[in-house]
Amino acid sequence: MKDYFRNIYQAIVTILIGMGVTFRHLFVHAVTIQYPHVKRELPARSRQKLFVNIDDCIGCFQCARACPVDCIMIETVKAGKDEDLGETSNGQKKRLHVVKFDIDMAKCCYCADCVFPCPTECIYMTPDYEFATYDRNSLLLHFAKYSPEQVKALHERQEKEALAKAQAAKIKAAAGTKKPESET
Repeated sequence: MKDYFRNIYQAIVTILIGMGVTFRHLFVHAVTIQYPHVKRELPARSRQKLFVNIDDCIGCFQCARACPVDCIMIETVKAGKDEDLGETSNGQKKRLHVVKFDIDMAKCCYCADCVFPCPTECIYMTPDYEFATYDRNSLLLHFAKYSPEQVKALHERQEKEALAKAQAAKIKAAAGTKKPESET
């Protein structure tokens, strides 16, 4: 009998506590944000989506090396001797064609470790946080401006230059091993 009245007492107290919480919140201003129409202001240093200003990228691979999850894929081709690729916005000379610069945002852990080592400050976090998608492939961001045909032509040119350099080294090595006829 004792437990019976204790259970009734606990039920009444629990209901009164719950109703008290409900009553307190009844007169408080609502904090619900009508999301698509009204967006929250993010903190100043929030980390969201990565962006690369490819015109300032020198292809140094610092961001890819710093990434703890390997979500940055970079491919470069060395510029020719007579080729001028210009300069970055901070005056650094570009020596490499950045033919591939991809970031897989599905792998990204939003740590911003890739942002700080960049010497030209071309990679940074944007405040854009609305990039949800149904297709994981659309989270692979491509920043390079080269078409597949241009990439193929650059690779072919690089292979020809490497072959010519190897042949020149072979000729130089062969000339160095020949003994002068006066010594024999």
